[in-house]
Amino acid sequence: MALNRKKINKEVLELFDRYVENKVRNLNKPDAIEMLKAEFGLDDDQAGVMFETFDKDHNGIMSIWEFEQFYMCMGNHAQEIVHKFKELDKDGSGKLEMSEAREGLKSIKTATGRGLVDKEIDFFIKTTADDDGVIDLGQFTNLLYRLKLYKAPAPK
Repeated sequence: MALNRKKINKEVLELFDRYVENKVRNLNKPDAIEMLKAEFGLDDDQAGVMFETFDKDHNGIMSIWEFEQFYMCMGNHAQEIVHKFKELDKDGSGKLEMSEAREGLKSIKTATGRGLVDKEIDFFIKTTADDDGVIDLGQFTNLLYRLKLYKAPAPK
């Protein structure tokens, strides 16, 4: 019985393979963070948060599959997403508190161009925030992806 594996986007493979050794498609945390900084213009803290968010099995390694998830969420929009996050993070804490998230989501339009209603905002905050009720950059990136605001390039 053959496994039906989803094919990895060619652009994702090419980018990721620049950082792997011996064709092993896994990057340890320091190498993955360097890639996130070099390829997406993230600073140390932002790259660290993204690594922690997308290292789904929390093994300290970013697999090609985990990187593909990051790429699908952030794609070529890293700087736009970081800029929007910083704009909403009024107190500069590196996290969006409930009031900052609520205000920010009220200002965001969906992919169809409509604003979110209060019930949707409450849902997205509740399903995105951590136990402390705050949203970090990684969670914010996932939220924007769920809202379909940013889309990674189509496979080539």
